[in-house]
Amino acid sequence: MLGSGAREHSLLLALARDPDVTALACAPGNPGTAELADNLPLDITDPAAVVALAADVAADLVVVGPEVPLVAGVADAVRAGGIACFGPSAAAAQIEGSKSFAKQVMAQAGVRTAAARVFRCAEECVEHLTAAPAPYVVKADGLAAGKGVHVGSDLAAAGDFARDVLREAGSVAVVEAYLDGPEVSLFGLCDGTTVVPMLPAQDFKRVGDDDTGPNTGGMGAYAPLPWLPDEAVEQIQREVLQPVVDEMARRATPFQGLLYAGLAMTSTGPQVVEFNCRFGDPETQVVLALLETPLAGLLLACTSGTLADQPPLRWRTGAAVTVVVAAEGYPAAPVLGDRVTVGPLPERVAVLHAGTRVDGSQLVSSGGRVLSVTAVGAALQEARDLAYEGVAAVSLRGSHWRTDIARAALPRGPATTP
Repeated sequence: MLGSGAREHSLLLALARDPDVTALACAPGNPGTAELADNLPLDITDPAAVVALAADVAADLVVVGPEVPLVAGVADAVRAGGIACFGPSAAAAQIEGSKSFAKQVMAQAGVRTAAARVFRCAEECVEHLTAAPAPYVVKADGLAAGKGVHVGSDLAAAGDFARDVLREAGSVAVVEAYLDGPEVSLFGLCDGTTVVPMLPAQDFKRVGDDDTGPNTGGMGAYAPLPWLPDEAVEQIQREVLQPVVDEMARRATPFQGLLYAGLAMTSTGPQVVEFNCRFGDPETQVVLALLETPLAGLLLACTSGTLADQPPLRWRTGAAVTVVVAAEGYPAAPVLGDRVTVGPLPERVAVLHAGTRVDGSQLVSSGGRVLSVTAVGAALQEARDLAYEGVAAVSLRGSHWRTDIARAALPRGPATTP
């Protein structure tokens, strides 16, 4: 396993439950992954170093968690070294690495998405925004750890964001039409030809309750979605995931790994907001908490082109909710190095590490999103209550979290756009 966040901790938990898995290693890992796997120091963006370590530990399968090593070609190098690797090639990872590339793929595949224009000149971009209706959607073309987007009705703020994006030579900004409607995250396991959708989830990007404040890497998630029509997953599979995988194969850049579709469920049907080339965080925490099918076999099938031979996925009944505990000052300037303690937890609650490290004998914060508290319940209300009980057991000076994760999906009303 490559990575050091809550996503990787969640993946390791699922792999540890698989009876066919005999040993786990994580590079570089965190204090939470150390409870499940051997943490090994490594620059995960160095393809040669990753291959050498995988060979040294005699890995049967390498799972690449974050997007940066995928865009850097780590999966290509691992496969070239004769080791199975779950994760797309550098060419296929451009579906996340470049938003303008993703728009081209969707146009060729006939996938519905927001109308967009690409800009390399800040003044042209601002001129376009001035003539466009609010709300304004401006995205950095490349990777930005989930924070390379501005959405809002303040024209001046949108213009400032565009100028910041285009300040460096060679930078590209994408301005999109705003898509209304609740958002859905859907993971698709892919082997280059076949796509198997997982449970739909919803995440919460903005830092504050009621979707206020700046975008973050994600402040919480829940699954499944009681308000989503039963036929929606099949529709997204047919209209979004499969056409994109078919188009990538047509381009001779087959997508093998995890294709993440972020969608707006508009009044005229699903439209793509973004694609990621890996498991999303924090949605992974809730989706994998409900997965009963052994994970390792699924990931191996993606690497060998045999996903169509796998039986249908099995899921636990009930629901899962995750709430992110963030450091003081996150996302602008998180305060690091504060002591973190976790008291007794209710049953069916797990605390997944994201931004932590050990300093002497103390666990301290080392990133903006520090912990991801995930709970499983017989129903969404129970899962939500348990998750917040788990949050109450966390002690971190100045920490903050959203108090409204999954609240709008409870029986009293429909979900709102995160």
